[in-house]
Amino acid sequence: MNSLTRRLSFVLFTLAGIFFASNSYAASLDSLGIPALTLTKAADGTENYTVTLQILVLMTMLSFLPALLMMVTSFTRIIIVFSILRQAIGLNQAPSNQILIGLALFMTFFVMSPVLNEANKVGLEPYLNDQITTLDAVKKASVPFHRFMLNQTRVSDLELFINMSQTNKKYDKPEDVEFSVLIPAFITSELKTAFQIGFLLFIPFLIIDMVVASILMAMGMMMLSPLVISLPFKIMLFVMVDGWAMVMGTLASSFGTL
Repeated sequence: MNSLTRRLSFVLFTLAGIFFASNSYAASLDSLGIPALTLTKAADGTENYTVTLQILVLMTMLSFLPALLMMVTSFTRIIIVFSILRQAIGLNQAPSNQILIGLALFMTFFVMSPVLNEANKVGLEPYLNDQITTLDAVKKASVPFHRFMLNQTRVSDLELFINMSQTNKKYDKPEDVEFSVLIPAFITSELKTAFQIGFLLFIPFLIIDMVVASILMAMGMMMLSPLVISLPFKIMLFVMVDGWAMVMGTLASSFGTL
């Protein structure tokens, strides 16, 4: 297996490991009874996936990459804020969806760079150097993602999903929370934070709309849409205050990156 294939396999295995507990998932695969889907066990008791299984999981997980990107990274908060900002200005097609998604992706890479670098250091590099097994690499690389999501998750949201899980399991420390509980709590917190930021962005543009609408009504120009007049003023205000830099800086700072 060449280096590129090993890197892709590792990344997808890491994302897959976020959703499936390694021990239970390995046990279920081992119980299938299919020779091609077996685990190799070393003399010291460690386990590793066979090459055939790695390729199978690699091809299967490709369809889950978009969902994984949104669920375990900062992408959700960023794209929602950008969408609300575009609606607040009053522009339906500019910037286009492709530009917003591309901008959100690069912002996500920027915000997640410390997490990705740590995952590469503790998981990918030892795996490529054949120092640890695939399962160990997945476990080690999942830790930075777990820490990132835990830091961005509200305690109330985390307690909500712990109670909803109905497992009656007591956690000695937050780091013990499983991904199956942490991910929905993280997404809920991200949605709330994104809408809070979007509300603050909406206020100045809403004030401009109200002022323009009041002026037009006082002048008796009720047939003229206020949006036609307020749109240039909102764009001018946003450009004059260097709005894009402020929004991106605020988003990055909200994750503790800056």
